[in-house]
This record gives sequence, C-alpha cells and structure tokens, in this order.
Amino acid sequence: MTADQTLLFALFGAVFAMLLWGRLRYDIVAFAALMVAVVLDLVPADAAFAGFGHPATLVVALVLVVSAGLERSGAVFLITRTLVDPARSLGAHIAFMGGIAAALSAFMNNVAALALLMPVDIQTARKAGRAARLSLMPLSFCTILGGMVTLIGTPPNIIIAGIREDQLGESFTMFDFAPVGGVVALAGLCFVALIGWRLIPKAEGEGALSETRERVKDYIAELKVPAGSELIGKRLFETYEAAEKNDVAVLGLAREGKRLYGTQRNTILQAGDALVLEARPEALDEFRAATGLKFLDGDEQEVTGIAGEGLSIMEAVVPDRARIVGKSARQVGLALHQRTVLLGISRGGQRITREVRTTIVRSGDILLLLMPEGNEESVTDWLRVLPLADRGLVVTDQRKVWTATGIFALAVAAASLGLIYLPVALGIVVIAYVLTGVLPISELYDRIEWPVIVLLGSMIPLGAALDAAGGTALIANALVDLGAGWPAWALLALLMAVTMTLSDVLNNTATAVVAAPVAIQMAQSLGVSPDPFLMAVAIAASCAFLTPIGHKNNTLILGPGGYAFGDYWRMGLPLEILVVVIAVPMILLVWPL
Repeated sequence: MTADQTLLFALFGAVFAMLLWGRLRYDIVAFAALMVAVVLDLVPADAAFAGFGHPATLVVALVLVVSAGLERSGAVFLITRTLVDPARSLGAHIAFMGGIAAALSAFMNNVAALALLMPVDIQTARKAGRAARLSLMPLSFCTILGGMVTLIGTPPNIIIAGIREDQLGESFTMFDFAPVGGVVALAGLCFVALIGWRLIPKAEGEGALSETRERVKDYIAELKVPAGSELIGKRLFETYEAAEKNDVAVLGLAREGKRLYGTQRNTILQAGDALVLEARPEALDEFRAATGLKFLDGDEQEVTGIAGEGLSIMEAVVPDRARIVGKSARQVGLALHQRTVLLGISRGGQRITREVRTTIVRSGDILLLLMPEGNEESVTDWLRVLPLADRGLVVTDQRKVWTATGIFALAVAAASLGLIYLPVALGIVVIAYVLTGVLPISELYDRIEWPVIVLLGSMIPLGAALDAAGGTALIANALVDLGAGWPAWALLALLMAVTMTLSDVLNNTATAVVAAPVAIQMAQSLGVSPDPFLMAVAIAASCAFLTPIGHKNNTLILGPGGYAFGDYWRMGLPLEILVVVIAVPMILLVWPL
C-alpha cells in the first residue's frame, strides 16, 4: 500500500467517524477533509473544487428547485388530491408511495422520480401531522430499488450493459435486469413498508416541536366565491366533500358582510359570498386551489401585486403591544397600508362568530397573513407582531399547474430517451419555470439546501482521489485474492458486499466502472459465465443505502428530512443484507454459471 493510499484511507476513516459522531455538521466535516487532502497534496489544488461543478452536485441543486416549482404550481396538490390519502397509516402510505416510486423509477431516471414525489410526500406528512423524515427515506430507497428493474432505470445498469458489449460483444437488453431486479425491489419495498421505517431515529426536539404545533389550533378563515366560479348556483353542502377531502371544515357562509345562520347548508352560493372555514394553512391553500376560491380583502379587491410579485403566507403571534390589539384588520387598514390580507385567526380552539376582517383581535391570537413576497419584515414591524418559525408555507398558483407539469414531463422524457443530458434538461426546466412565472426568481436560491451541496462537492474530489491513487483497484485485487477457492454463491455475495461498500463511499456510477471489470475477471478465473457476476455488480452498485453520499436521491432528502449522516445505516444496513440474501439465489436461478 502506497503512502497516498494509506493517507486517503485514514482520511476517509476519520471523516466517517466524525460524521457518525455527529457533533459537527456534515458539510463542515466534509469541507475540512477536502482542505486537508489539498494541503497533503492528495487532491490537486486545481481539482479541489471540481466537485461543485460535478453533474451529481448540479442535479441535486436543480432537482430541489424543480420540486419547489412543482409545489408552487399546484402540481403537487393535484397528485395528492388524486392519489394520496393522509388518513392512511404510515406503513400503508409508505407502501403506496413506494410502489408508485419504484414503478416510475423503472422507466424514468430515479432522481427525476424522486423530484416529482418528494414534495408530494412532504405535503402529505404535513396534512397527516407527522414528521416527513419518517417517509422520505423510505421513498428515496424505493426509487433506488425501482431503478434496478430496467436498463434505463439507473446509470449503473447502462454502464454495465456497455462494458458487457465492449468485452463480450453483446449488451444486456431493456428487461434483462427485471427478473432479479424486480424480485429484489419487491422484497425491499415490503421490508421498507413493514419494518424499515420503524428503524429511522426520531430527530432531537421532534416531540417538543410537535407539541408546539399542536398548540397552534386550526384557523378560522374565509375564502371568497369569485365571479364566474363553478360554485355559483350550487348549494353550500355541495362543497363539503371537497372540504373533507382537503381536511377543511366548512362552518358557514357570509354574505354582504353578515354571517348567515339557520339552514346555511342549503343556501345557493352567489358571487362575492365568503365561505367560513376552519383549517390549517396548508389545508386552506389546497382547498382554495381545488375549488377555485380566492383570497380577497374587505373591499373585494385582490392583494395588489399578486401576479407580478408572488404571494407569501406568514403566521404571527399578537403580543400586548401590537398595533392591532383591540382592533380589527379593517379598522387598522391592514389591506390599505400594507397590501396584506388577514386570512385567518387562531384563538386557542375558540370559535369566532364574526367575519375575520371585522373580528376584534386579542393579545395571544395567532394571525394568518397573506402579503406580497418580501414584505414580511415590513408587515410584522408595522403591526408589531411576532412571526412564528417558518413552516415552509407557500401559495400555489393553480393556473400554472399544467405548464409546470408539461415542462417537467417533456424534460424527463427527453432525458430518459437520451436526447439530452439530465442536468441540462433540469437546468432548462428551471429557466422555463422562471420565465413562465411558475417559480418567482426571488425563491430560486432559497430552495437549495446549501449544506448538502457543500457535502457533495467536497466528497466527490476525495472519492476521485482514492480512485486515482489506486485505492479502489487495491480493494478489487484483494477481493479476487480473498475469494480464491470459494463456491460461486459465496463469491457473488462477497462481490456484492464489497461493491455496496464502495458505492456508499463513491457514487454508484464510479463504482460500476470499477467493479464490472473485476466481476468479469473473477468469472474468467473460475471458467464460468460472467453474466451472473455482472448482474451482481449491477444490483449492488445501485444499493447505496448506508450514507447520504452514495446515491443522489439519498443526498436530496438529507436537508428536507432533517437527517443526520448516521441515520441512514439504521434502515440501510438490514436492507443491504436483505438485498444480498434475495439477489444471490435469484441471480444463480436466472443467470446460471
């Protein structure tokens, strides 16, 4: 072993020890390791920051922005309304979403599949009142599993098919991977849905956060029936089904500034009527998007700047000194002076019987405010209220749902067919979203999880340095020597275990390039067909479940799920063991030696 190899293995060991320790944030650890490697001349100075321009890093950043655009446009709401039921148990939800994710990943890039489904899963978790971390990791793992089923599902399959064609004269076909990959994916999905999610550790402070959110009761709010609405002429009770589906309670109806009582459910809706609702902010916005109702102020005028600037929803607590205490939103001129609408009031579970805009606000109330983006600080200073911690509330613009969906679908189709490079396709989607108004330019960089980008940009040069120094070749040669005289099934299991380990440190593409020639060499030394060994590498190279850096999908969920570096192996290790146990006999059955 050379000095460079020794230093790199020691550096990787120190990095993983620090990351598992968890006292320092993962991006600081990774970047510090990169700087040490540059100082020790293990990574050339001119290549130190190449990882930040690497396609994997760019894909992670672009996917986060694209996901924000899909959420903003209402495409996520469309999917959740159509497919997802927040009332499902967590295990049933994971099985349902995991099945969709695996099926999509078989026929489109699994990164793009996660980009589409990740915001759906986060929204569903919010509606169900649970932490998204419990379902995001299973979703990511299922997209990885589904990619193993076809040739185009994941890059390692394409690489191994190409290596087989170069060295053996014939490539694998589209569905050659399906018999083994399909069984492994199904077994993995069952494990994740039944057992795996229970192994995900709870985040520190998660219980306290849930209790804090529980104290914030549903808001009493109003949405207006605009002219030309499909609801005009219908009775109020005909809105109940959509309301229930979106977790909203319809309390009554206000007309011309007065609440209607008695048999409200049979009242025929008119333009300008206000539905009095009880809901959380996310549910309120989803109900608005589903029904075409509007956020309007007291003078029946929409908030100025809705089209040009985009909208922001903010929650704020009213202290004793607030300008609005003892007054209503209309009396303080909230819409006139701040171009802001009071959407709802939460008052410790108490019912509010007056119109929201004419309700006298008390100290301790929580206000749900709608305003042009960028005005949050100005509004809170003017009202002298205290903003709650950001819960990621956004205002959807359902007019752009098909624009956003169509752009994304065309880009994914072009990338899947090999017409355009995936990072370029995603970059075009981002530009199109900004130009068409799907995503405000002010949110473009806010949606990127920068610590994740630093982690990935720092680890890629370190992985490349290990490969260039001969570290991966050293591992491969040791594997061949170690397996001398072993039975075929044991060699396959050993090959898969080592390939998985490499894939958790390097990216899966680099792992496939390194491990595939080793697989062919092992088969030739035994005098058997190389196909089962290549298939073992194809399965194992994709199964990077122990760390967030082995696969782009695991990196994507790191920030949104609030995971620590050491959270992945708890579910990932038993899943990798299960993959080996299932894959080895299936490979020997389908691809005999």
